[in-house]
Amino acid sequence: MKKNIIILTLLSIGLFCGCKKGLDRTTYGVLSPVNFPKTEADFEIYTMVVYKPFGSRWSYGDGGNQFLWHGAEWSNTFINDLPSDLFAIFPEWGGYWRDMSEANFVPRINHGADGHFHKTRFITRITKIIADLEAATVLSDAKRTQLLAEARMARGWLMYYLHTLYGPVPVILDPAKVGTDAEADLTRPDKDVFVQAAAADLRFAADNLVKAPAEYGRFNKGIALGVLMRLYLFDKNFAGAEAAGREILAMGYSLNGSYRDLFRTATERNNETIWAVSVDPAGDGTGARPNFNAWGFYTYPSNYPGMLPPTGARRGGYANPAAFAPTWAFYDSFDPLDKRRELLITSYGAIASNGTPTGVTITRSGMRGPVCAKYPDDDATPFQGNDIPVLRYADVLLMLAEAINGNTGPSVEAANFVNQVRSRAGVDALLPAQTASKEAFSTAILQERAWELYFEGFRRVDLMRFGKWNEYLIAAGKNPLPLEGNGYFPIPQYILNAGAGKVIQNPGYPQ
Repeated sequence: MKKNIIILTLLSIGLFCGCKKGLDRTTYGVLSPVNFPKTEADFEIYTMVVYKPFGSRWSYGDGGNQFLWHGAEWSNTFINDLPSDLFAIFPEWGGYWRDMSEANFVPRINHGADGHFHKTRFITRITKIIADLEAATVLSDAKRTQLLAEARMARGWLMYYLHTLYGPVPVILDPAKVGTDAEADLTRPDKDVFVQAAAADLRFAADNLVKAPAEYGRFNKGIALGVLMRLYLFDKNFAGAEAAGREILAMGYSLNGSYRDLFRTATERNNETIWAVSVDPAGDGTGARPNFNAWGFYTYPSNYPGMLPPTGARRGGYANPAAFAPTWAFYDSFDPLDKRRELLITSYGAIASNGTPTGVTITRSGMRGPVCAKYPDDDATPFQGNDIPVLRYADVLLMLAEAINGNTGPSVEAANFVNQVRSRAGVDALLPAQTASKEAFSTAILQERAWELYFEGFRRVDLMRFGKWNEYLIAAGKNPLPLEGNGYFPIPQYILNAGAGKVIQNPGYPQ
């Protein structure tokens, strides 16, 4: 069994009790020689709370979605892939499943204090941790720098995620304001100020983290530079993104020989995966065993012969058709020789509810879309043991091509970055017409990102970044709401109420 290095269950001790109900000020405690933490080991445990949003758990047992980014429902994959042009509408469960698969974000205005916006309060917590680390007298300089880099990595990364979801949001970055009336100030900051603050955190992390920490699962230099690239690209700072990408290029990563093996338990640690959520094969998403991979239950139809438990017959996922079903249009967009398409299954032998074969073969005519088998159930565990990649070198190559194109237009070097990814997939290099202009190359890069990174939690942000959200969604038969939103979520109503008319709502949503 794989040992989890980042043990999030340690973070449930009383000191880290979390935010109070609503928008009340939160007291995080006062440090003193007789209070925890008081040793270097204590400070290490104290700082590990910053990893809390970067695990994979059920949200309902852990304070809702305010601590979640990678898991299942309301994770980055749920938010970024389900409402995109690549996945079909899923009406069977109704409610937010139907809304999100239709790309209707209007109901999200009623997201409560257990939703993602409340990560602004978690950022306040990290700001307090950073101040305590800076003031601690028991830390060596090396340990202080390491822990500060991890804390600032988490803060910068959360700010990036929130920026792609809501735009700039009110955050507390000055420790002197923690626990004061300043926490009630919900004025949205200037975008440039917000982005610069996030970039400063990520830059500090990149400058002070190492490529390969001794403990697997901790933040590293590569993920810091990768998120910095994403932040810069989202902000159209192509020069900054290119510079960060070239730093990663010099770090010695390479494409894995097999695309399929990137997502298998036996080969999940490789020279392409820069950072992944470390999944415990025995994990079930609960407090005691938090980090797990439940995606097969959402991507496999209920009569699919997959999901092998420790004992008993094989069984499928939660729904039929599956909650996450790629569209046939997306499947048909692949070159037939593309190895990445092999993880989209077009037929299977159905099973009964007890797991026995029915003798019926389900084919394309009876499927909403192909089965997404990106995370194969190749280990006999209750949930899957596959780590969840968050940054891969292939993504870096495509982002670097995007940055170069944004800076100076198509180049032989930029096209070669894309062609490296295509070559691993077994398809030909880009055609001359695809690199003939900045617009043509941009279209080719966006399409390549769809083929390479589907179901990895990027599509909504990619479409927003490339200015194609409404266009591509409408072409896919969806009706993104509101059109003026351009892929952004609304600021929740409870924040508007607390702001007493001072909070600016995102375009397209009622003020």
